[in-house]
Amino acid sequence: MPPHQSFLFSSQATRRRHKAGCLSFFLLPTAGILAVGLFIVIVAMGTTRLSPTQTYGPGATAQPGHIAPFFSIPVKFWGASIEKWAAQWQLEPNLVATVIQIESCGDPEAGSRAGATGLFQVMPFHFKAGERPQDPATNAYRGLAYLKNSLDAAHGDVRMALASYNGGMNLIGQDETLWPDETVQYTYWGSKIYQDALQGADSSQTLNKWLLQNGWRLCLQASQRLGIGP
Repeated sequence: MPPHQSFLFSSQATRRRHKAGCLSFFLLPTAGILAVGLFIVIVAMGTTRLSPTQTYGPGATAQPGHIAPFFSIPVKFWGASIEKWAAQWQLEPNLVATVIQIESCGDPEAGSRAGATGLFQVMPFHFKAGERPQDPATNAYRGLAYLKNSLDAAHGDVRMALASYNGGMNLIGQDETLWPDETVQYTYWGSKIYQDALQGADSSQTLNKWLLQNGWRLCLQASQRLGIGP
């Protein structure tokens, strides 16, 4: 399915995409909370059961056309769908998985104070009347249409495409010192996690750091929502 070619997103509108949750960065304040967070990371990364269609296990390595094995379990729950959506939009599957990881950790009902919703945390103005934003396929269609347009506009520069996905098309080619702090953080996590995946790594220190900072909360919520707790 060919992507939309017209950019329907104004600079002012895309600035409102800033989200709570996966980008509310903070250092865990006490050793007790850190211990709880570490426990959740271990659960999210290694002990939660997979969907019956998935075959990712300990020691697995990335295979061409498939997502890396180090993504959080709720993200890997969507593995088959991620690979289908990536093929549909001619995107690298690990890039799609990376966006899901840092946007929702695989929670199809994730939402933000800014109004973004679903797996790809898409803002309401991207949807047409009658569409259900939390439907995974619909959410993927709208989110990946924007990601594909961002990547095309950035001439294949993944880092710039991620900046656009977070903060708007107007950031492409802009002096990075002018980027919002959230976008700087977003592109840091996203580009490094994606690079680990492309290198065929079976683990990602960057993803583990993201989980420890606040991502574990998002992944715990996703696991509970999907009913894939340990």
